[in-house]
Amino acid sequence: MNSVHKLTAEKLLKIKAIKLQPSNPFTWASGWKSPIYCDNRKLMSYPAIRNFIKVEFARIVLEKYPQTDAIAGVATGAIAPGALVADLLDLPFVYIRSTPKDHGLENLIEGDLRPGQKVIVIEDLVSTGGSSLKAVEAIRSNGSDVLGMLAVFTYGFPYALKRMQDARVELTTLCGYDAILDEALLTDYIDESELKTLQEWRHDPENWGQPVKKVKK
Repeated sequence: MNSVHKLTAEKLLKIKAIKLQPSNPFTWASGWKSPIYCDNRKLMSYPAIRNFIKVEFARIVLEKYPQTDAIAGVATGAIAPGALVADLLDLPFVYIRSTPKDHGLENLIEGDLRPGQKVIVIEDLVSTGGSSLKAVEAIRSNGSDVLGMLAVFTYGFPYALKRMQDARVELTTLCGYDAILDEALLTDYIDESELKTLQEWRHDPENWGQPVKKVKK
């Protein structure tokens, strides 16, 4: 396992930013049943952890995207980490709303982002990729260039990764689903039977945990 992935997984599980409950699944807003729940907003309450996230994001930007002109956080979960990264790198910061304001200037992008600027998008979580790619579209519609997207965590759904590829967005994460499961098993957070359940969920998250429909003969 990548050392950064392992460290991030350890930290997310420690503060319960990620919870695993195979026997008592959560219900997402979409209605999906899930044995995992992620709330990376909790990271900001722990100085040592938020600094770790900030430094690792900044390291990736400097190593992979030294031509970056601005940092963009996706509202609302990535506004704080995005601002921290921009501050560390001494770069302009903007954030992208999920929908335009319903009054005033009706902004979708908050801040001063100029056409032609090269942008790194910061996300706290990538699940289906929908909201993340809306932010990318907003930046591109502004005439700016998205160099890549950095996220704390992704479930790694194959169709989400394909959407990123189709949209020509390079996604780099500090932690993925497999790293979380490896760390959880290593620390006895879960056992082998629960690991199997968690692996099955990712194959078909939309239908996992739903009653099996009987077919009439």
